[in-house]
Amino acid sequence: MAQELATWMIVVMVGLLLLGFPMMIPLLAACFVAFFLYLPVGPEIMVQQILAGIRPSALVAVPMFILAADIITKGQSATRLIDLVMSFVGHVKGGLGIATATGCTLFGAVSGSTQATVVAIGSPMRPRMLKGGYKDSFSMALIVNASDIAMLIPPSIAMIIYGVISGTSISELFIAGVGPGLLILVLFSIYCVIYAVRNNIPTEEKASWRQRGKALVNAIWPLGFPAIIVGGIYGGVFSPTEAASVCVLYAIILEFIVFRSLKFSDIIPIAKSTGMITAVVFILVGAGAAFSWVISFQQIPQMILGALGLMDAGPTTVLIAISIAFFVGCMFVDPIVVILVLVPIFAPIVNALGIDPVLVGVIITLQVAIGSATPPFGCDIFTAIAVFKRPYLDVIKGTPPFIVILFAVSISLIMFPQIALFLRDLAFR
Repeated sequence: MAQELATWMIVVMVGLLLLGFPMMIPLLAACFVAFFLYLPVGPEIMVQQILAGIRPSALVAVPMFILAADIITKGQSATRLIDLVMSFVGHVKGGLGIATATGCTLFGAVSGSTQATVVAIGSPMRPRMLKGGYKDSFSMALIVNASDIAMLIPPSIAMIIYGVISGTSISELFIAGVGPGLLILVLFSIYCVIYAVRNNIPTEEKASWRQRGKALVNAIWPLGFPAIIVGGIYGGVFSPTEAASVCVLYAIILEFIVFRSLKFSDIIPIAKSTGMITAVVFILVGAGAAFSWVISFQQIPQMILGALGLMDAGPTTVLIAISIAFFVGCMFVDPIVVILVLVPIFAPIVNALGIDPVLVGVIITLQVAIGSATPPFGCDIFTAIAVFKRPYLDVIKGTPPFIVILFAVSISLIMFPQIALFLRDLAFR
């Protein structure tokens, strides 16, 4: 019966997706099929599972981080961070590219969202890169792929979702994402230098120490975000959920009072935007919880893993399989949906082999980030199309070298787990 149920759930989900329904509808419809036709329990259990999925207190951090990201995206924080980085690296070969990648990293430490990073960093940096002699295909590809770092550097909404589903410490996931995020930044920066040398990209005038000091003073306030998140959590001052609330308060003080870049009348449309995104996320999480309960109840994960021959595989093979599955999934579907659907499937084999769930979480987060920036349907690609107003093919033209770099980091994580776990062990062991 499990095989028949799995087949019908797949048919229902794929059919509704092809008809153009948003992913929350196929997830819920597949659950309805299971509860009404196959499971020996009443439909009220489905409602209970949906409510249980959105009950964990850690999920409170999601709307808080989304709200903070919405506020600072519309304010001056991104521009001040970019000016700071440019004052130090603008004069070196590839300086604009390095500044863009670094800006994505710093803004990721503020927003935790790849799409917000594309908007906040891409809008000011793409015109500067075009003026500086970079090809548009390179500029857009760098912005889209460097935004992946935002999903690894804390705070990361993807890590929060994974932590809630898998029961993994969100604090440990946050600190474990720093190492891979910085490694990607270094490799992207090296590639920017190579590109600039090969294409004879001119450099900008070297900033004086006075100008650097001024840029640092201007960026001190935005740099407070990572200090609050990382320092506050690992200093034992507050939890990740409390850190999210403090970030919202800090963002309001910064953009509305200190910078005065926003008016208090702007808070209503910002709150509405956050509410819409949060509603979608929480419906997906609730539907994903019900879906996870169904497939676990029917032992569908064990059936799928057995059919793939993974039940007898070693840790390295399983991690490679996880990487491929999540990467391919996010090429077509939203990252949150992929995490909700696939994490419960791989959970039995991960637990059976004793693989560190924090390492698995970092690898999954990296793969969903790469998939989000990869054709054909990576969500960051379509964000870039909307922001840059360029055709699909123009946006994806320059992505292959960056995808290769990201794959290299993925392989390195599997072969050398301490890239992710060193800081985690230092902080928690």
